[in-house]
Amino acid sequence: MALVELRNVSKIYRLGGEEIRALDNVSLDIEEGEFISIIGPSGSGKSTLMHILGCLDTPTSGTVCLDGIMIQDASQRELAAIRNRKIGFVFQFFNLLPKLNVLQNVELPMIYSGVSGGERRKRALAALEAVDMVNRARHRPSQLSGGQQQRVAIARALVNNPRILFADEPTGNLDSHTGEAILSLFRKLNEEGRTIVLVTHDPEIAAVTPRRIEIRDGRIASKIDLTLAGLARGSVPASPASPVS
Repeated sequence: MALVELRNVSKIYRLGGEEIRALDNVSLDIEEGEFISIIGPSGSGKSTLMHILGCLDTPTSGTVCLDGIMIQDASQRELAAIRNRKIGFVFQFFNLLPKLNVLQNVELPMIYSGVSGGERRKRALAALEAVDMVNRARHRPSQLSGGQQQRVAIARALVNNPRILFADEPTGNLDSHTGEAILSLFRKLNEEGRTIVLVTHDPEIAAVTPRRIEIRDGRIASKIDLTLAGLARGSVPASPASPVS
């Protein structure tokens, strides 16, 4: 069984009398240890897909299975617990609390998980070590560069040892040099066995992932746009919805 399995997933929003089909009959497998980019232009449905994959939303129809748990039937309380224990999130904006120092920011998810103070500190320092930020543990976010803040956000996402890490435009708020350093960090984490899904419209980000999935008009495209995927001009068959073994 794949780590994540989507079967015939659709998401429909209704605005007034209009029906908007953000996702249309999407089926997708993500295996443990994969490094994937989900690409597509603005409005294609890629963010909606990430929200469903990350248990931030539920489908209108279809099934979602994450690590053996059927998500579409879960309550909001159950979804919150799944997000806390099994999923790490990294966003374009770092979302660090300005009044807390780096160590305290990284400890936050463990407070919600009920982890004891001593264990929180130990695990937070280990996560900061993984992103080369231990020496900044007592600094406030305002004392850090953008790249350093994103490293702290990644440490916070890793601290509960999630089964999968989702990153939505993780370099979108960084200069190109700093963005490349963050991508190198994601590659390192994947080499250590982390399952990572990047959502992006940036070809340079898409090009670093071994598998690329393009969302177009709410569906998985049968062919990817090579320019969008950071490879070349034209199109080729897309990565399969289920990885080839």
